Amino acid sequence: MRFSTMALVRRAFAAKNRDDAVFLFRQMLRMRPQPSVVQFTKLLNIIVKMKQYPVALYLFDEMYDRVIEAEKLFKKLLILKLCEPDEVTVLTVINGLCKAGHTLTAYELLGLFEKTSFKPDVYSYSTVIDSLCKDRMVDEALQLLAKMIDKGISPDIVTYNSMLQGLCNFGKWKDAKDLITQMVDHKVSLNVITFGILVDAFCKEGMVKEAEDVVEIMMQRNVPLDTVTCNALIDGYSLVGQIDKARKLLDSMPGRGLKPSIISYNSLINGYCKKGKAEEAWHLFLEVPQKDMQAQQLIPDLVTYNTLLNGLCMNKRIAEAFSFLHIMEEKGINPDITTYRVLIHGLCKAGKLEIARNFFNGLPSKGLQPNVSIYTTIIGSLCQKGLVDEAKFLLIEMEKSGCAPNSATYEVIIKELLKRNELSEAKTFLDEMRRRGLLLNSTKAMNINLGVVAC
Repeated sequence: MRFSTMALVRRAFAAKNRDDAVFLFRQMLRMRPQPSVVQFTKLLNIIVKMKQYPVALYLFDEMYDRVIEAEKLFKKLLILKLCEPDEVTVLTVINGLCKAGHTLTAYELLGLFEKTSFKPDVYSYSTVIDSLCKDRMVDEALQLLAKMIDKGISPDIVTYNSMLQGLCNFGKWKDAKDLITQMVDHKVSLNVITFGILVDAFCKEGMVKEAEDVVEIMMQRNVPLDTVTCNALIDGYSLVGQIDKARKLLDSMPGRGLKPSIISYNSLINGYCKKGKAEEAWHLFLEVPQKDMQAQQLIPDLVTYNTLLNGLCMNKRIAEAFSFLHIMEEKGINPDITTYRVLIHGLCKAGKLEIARNFFNGLPSKGLQPNVSIYTTIIGSLCQKGLVDEAKFLLIEMEKSGCAPNSATYEVIIKELLKRNELSEAKTFLDEMRRRGLLLNSTKAMNINLGVVAC
């Protein structure tokens, strides 16, 4: 029995048992053209939800092996010169490898393509540069960009934007500035995406004045703001506490022909919460969304709920936070690990450790595993209550569960041990931190308190 691609994929997503899922997975592997990696991943997720973990791992390995076999065959064809690739082949293989997460393989194949009669073009280089940046290999991406230019291939706006995004993500401001200069020198026109990358990067660093300067340049060049850039600026204003500016920009978006997105509202709600203006955040959630969001077909998402929940907890309005949690559940919004992290942190901050521990202990039954932030919060609260032995026991349990402690986890224990003048044990934990390559983030006062212990 044969299925069309979409029909088979739809049937795969509706699989109710392991055998059906495995059969449909194998059918998908045989299809030409094959369904996308995303569609394979969705089916694997269904198998995982069935708790068929060994089966999911086996099928993943099978899919991975197919990719490796194809890659080896293609390399062999190139090296032995059994075939010469054309433009479509080059782009298809490189793009496929990058999307599958095989960036270094794509990078290596690009070098092999350069030795054939067909030379890779700007699109091939751009694809690999973008993938290198997304995989945090920014220096390698810069080298490939330089190599591309040396070969006489001019980068286009897509190439430069990918490179700029990578540099900004790592705060490489000098390299980013040099890249912008290079774009201008090569007469590559900066577009709204270029400016948006810069605005977003500056805002995330709290450099709102610099972001405003970029917007001013956009206006001078008649490059209109888009929703993405406005959202970045709203988030930046909210981050530095300039809520009035954030609200003014949000209100001005319809007049600019732009529709605020759920991200726009989430950023402003977060800004109100950080300023301690829970009432304004609540008002925005209850009133503005009901009018504007319905008209624009926007619905508050899990981030919206978690943001407002965090605001209530930050302002020690725990009873209201619990009421809001019930509202979430009634509306069919399933709390995630962030929801419980916010609640547990709020409870601990309010001195309600036992209730926080009950939530903590109940996470596995909800299909959730505590993360390092949650463990550290509970361990810190135990230490504040003087329950150091329980804190140390939880640290052991944390590692057994596969969650590695970070600097903050160790520091809360070390601080309590120092308060108790248990210098020898504090030094043991400090040595363990160093062995793991973790650095102290604490203040100068703590370093003074360590004294001989740190020596």
